[in-house]
Amino acid sequence: MTRAQAPPAADAALAGSPVARRLLREAPERLGRLDVVGPAGTGKSVLLHALADVMERAGHTVLRELPEPGRAVDARAALLVDDAHRLSPADLTRLTTLAEGEVGVLVVAHRPWPRPDGMSALGAALAVPRAPLVLGALDRSGVQARVVHVLGERAPRPSDAVVDLVLTQTGGHPALVDRMLAALVELGGADPTRWRWDPSRPPSSLLAQLGYGVHRLPDGVRDLLRVRALGAPLEPDLLVPVLGVADPAALDELVEAARAEGLLTAEGAPIPLVSAAVLERTPPATRLEMRRALAERELERGGNVLAAARRLLGTGVSGARVAGVFTAAGDESLRTGLPGADELYGAAVAAGAPAVELASRRAEAALRSGDLDLALTQADQVLSAAGQVRTADLAQAATVAAAVLAHRGMLARSAAVYRFLGARMGREAVPALIGTGALDEARAVLAAPLPNQPPTLLAGAEELMAHGLVNSVTGSPTAALSELTRAAVLLESSHRAALLPDTPAALAALTAVQCGELDVAQSVLERATRVRLGGRAMAVRHRLLLGWIALLRGATAAARAALTDLAALEPRDEFVAAALEVAIARRTGDLAALMPAWARAREAIVRHPVDLFVLQQLGELAIAAARLRETSWIRPHLDEAAALLDRLGNPAVWAAPLHWAGLQAAIVAESREEATRRAAAVVAAGGDNRYAAALAAAAPHWVAMLDAEVDADAVEKAARGLHAVGLAWEGGRLAGQAAIRTRDRKAMSALLGCARALQSSGPAPDELPTVAEPEEADDGPLSDREREVAALVLEGLTYKQIGERLFISAKTVEHHVARMRQRLGSGSRGELFAHLRQIVGVSE
Repeated sequence: MTRAQAPPAADAALAGSPVARRLLREAPERLGRLDVVGPAGTGKSVLLHALADVMERAGHTVLRELPEPGRAVDARAALLVDDAHRLSPADLTRLTTLAEGEVGVLVVAHRPWPRPDGMSALGAALAVPRAPLVLGALDRSGVQARVVHVLGERAPRPSDAVVDLVLTQTGGHPALVDRMLAALVELGGADPTRWRWDPSRPPSSLLAQLGYGVHRLPDGVRDLLRVRALGAPLEPDLLVPVLGVADPAALDELVEAARAEGLLTAEGAPIPLVSAAVLERTPPATRLEMRRALAERELERGGNVLAAARRLLGTGVSGARVAGVFTAAGDESLRTGLPGADELYGAAVAAGAPAVELASRRAEAALRSGDLDLALTQADQVLSAAGQVRTADLAQAATVAAAVLAHRGMLARSAAVYRFLGARMGREAVPALIGTGALDEARAVLAAPLPNQPPTLLAGAEELMAHGLVNSVTGSPTAALSELTRAAVLLESSHRAALLPDTPAALAALTAVQCGELDVAQSVLERATRVRLGGRAMAVRHRLLLGWIALLRGATAAARAALTDLAALEPRDEFVAAALEVAIARRTGDLAALMPAWARAREAIVRHPVDLFVLQQLGELAIAAARLRETSWIRPHLDEAAALLDRLGNPAVWAAPLHWAGLQAAIVAESREEATRRAAAVVAAGGDNRYAAALAAAAPHWVAMLDAEVDADAVEKAARGLHAVGLAWEGGRLAGQAAIRTRDRKAMSALLGCARALQSSGPAPDELPTVAEPEEADDGPLSDREREVAALVLEGLTYKQIGERLFISAKTVEHHVARMRQRLGSGSRGELFAHLRQIVGVSE
């Protein structure tokens, strides 16, 4: 029989099974002997019906059942036997004899289980001339072929997502694929693009169909399917006692039976659609009892308690054994860094575990998940019962409380909690001690011998952080930066960074910024963001510090982006965010934005005491306060910062930026005496730190400019020095203000060009060209420069603010406005604004 003679209906019915379809295309006389094996629903009967049709069309006598004993089988006949696994041993022996004899065609189909006596001998006899044909699950192409068979060739092709959904839900089992496709057609019609399927809620009609098939199974197979549907692993040590079977061999029999029914995959894994049907028909009490039994057995044998406990969450079960399950699962989650430990500990307490015994662990879990309120509440519960809890629990609670207090800007209180530990205070306390000026205590902690503890990643990072921070105050800034950066790298693979008062990445970035290493600061923060160092509680801090770095580089758009989509912030983050918002408004000359930003900053100042790690932000707020004539709000904090720096010996890395900000505030306030004092402090803090040295080189020029004294070459060199340490805006502003104040036209032009170049994204600082002031064109009603001035006037900026933005004097701005008014014939200010809006295109 040729390929073209294969019955098309039978060929299509076997869509998705290429081996079966190839068999139909063979000449009948070549079939010989064949063993067809596969679970229920894989197409064995369909194949035999198709083969019978092929044989009959070719003129062969087809026998569908084994003849009665004593009756011979015609050697030219085709004997096709289905469900051979149900035959008696005697019938299987007769088939084996026929397979070894001269019968024309013999095809035997059966499931892989059960294996009655005689089945192995029959299989061996059939396998001599031809390997068995094994039918099983479909692959992706097989599922696609079944869709085409169900919908027809002209129907739209299903998307890859639909094919993957069907394959995942059915395990590729052909009968289940057909049933699911029928349900999809019933729900959404013949257009696959309109199919919708919620894996958590399959159609009840389909579940009912599958449930009837499950219901007729033996109790042991049904129970196996239930525990597998509930997530139990296929492990004899777990399932033998839970299912109540005699031994692992009996469990194997149940697994084989379920596989033969097509209700588990070939590997014994549950099939989602079958599991949904099984659970649908399982009473809730039975499901809950099975979950409980599985969880308690996992606890007994030291297995995967975490997965079993999660399946019990929300069920309301209680009791000492269940509480033990939740506690063990919470410990496992906390130890491995997996989410959900706080919820598991809460469930343990609800199930009957003593609350105070789990409070320290609940505190740590809550801190890692970002729930600082719960973390502090649980930690405080342990600290309040200090004489009644274990030493280890007390240390854990104190560590959590200190970290939360640091997140909330109360670093001094954090240090006090660490001190409460006395001799047990470790290296993790050093950031809080240094941050509050307790240098001698920090040195004493470092000098103390290390306790006998495992050399964990956290312990190593704490050691490096401690040495790095002390070095930033008393030693080499380069060594400090190296140690802090290495601490950040060390903790990238750890999930315990949240237990620290600050991440080494944040501290490394702050140090790097004040060493003029903005690239290092940005890199370490970006790495920390990628690996989620410190968990949720630190994600915002890292993001805001990246925004601060962008601000220093002059990238105000990127800095502003760091402030978007932020929820309610903890005081430390709010302080940085408020300072960042103020700094953006100041640098863009946006007085309208500066006022609300300052209102926000005033509240942040009240809520956040001064510590070493916010001095740069504090300095920015001091400049804004001077501009808005509200220095009284910031003065007590500046005094506190000065006292803090005195206690630390005025380290250049931390002192220079604050002195620089004080100088800028004095310049804004036009206080020559204060500016002179602050400039001297900046120069004194210069040291061997290139960042501080750049500030020291620039500071005297600001004082000189108050007397209109400008050394153009020296100013340009100082401005480029600021740019070289990442202070692009500061460098440009220095050059621009010098240009405004010089009387030398050539020097003014050179300084203006330098200012513009430093604040652009052009070449490196030492390659910047000198840009001459362009000649103003007189084409049209307004020149290019007058258009720039007009746009800023319409934005509401003062002449002084416009001058700072364009690097010209306020007097020159006034001259431009008067000239525009004369050119446009404007009789009043309102008339001038109307004319300018028409020309410039700016609306109110």
